[in-house]
Amino acid sequence: LAATRAELGADCTRCKLHTQGRKQVVFGVGNPDADLMFVAEAPGADEDIQGIPFVGRAGQLLTKIIEAIGLKRDDVYIANVIKCRPPGNRNPEPDEVAECEGFLFRQIDSIKPKVIVALGTFAAKALLKTQDPISRLRGRIYEYRGAKLIPTFHPAFLLRSPDRKRDVWEDMKKVRSI
Repeated sequence: LAATRAELGADCTRCKLHTQGRKQVVFGVGNPDADLMFVAEAPGADEDIQGIPFVGRAGQLLTKIIEAIGLKRDDVYIANVIKCRPPGNRNPEPDEVAECEGFLFRQIDSIKPKVIVALGTFAAKALLKTQDPISRLRGRIYEYRGAKLIPTFHPAFLLRSPDRKRDVWEDMKKVRSI
């Protein structure tokens, strides 16, 4: 992981996001030997300021989800498909994903998690290379880079739609069983 972080660098200029207001690269955080990895789409405003993924309200909910399956945040690894905040928290564009996804692949290959949870539509679509919506992807287990990939709803979506928390709990029970 250290070599991949160093290669990415703190002042990455590979895509246009470095000119569009991002403050810093948000590489990833957690246990480098984790059995469980969470992947979301991109850093938000709080993450861009602190340099750590999932530190805002959605991050607090993700921490509760992790604790609900008997783990601590330090037990898992958390990363994003792209490492810089898009302006206005828009979805990452294809050229940005293309420039950055190699770093995520190296994170996955270095950590070698047993399970990867794709948080939200964008992460699930990017990892699985599909246009299917998260509502069609979740509830199933996919093989991915030597791990089991489980798509589920993003914690930010759950903050807006708390009635979907039961779906995420069902997905997390699958995670726990693996």
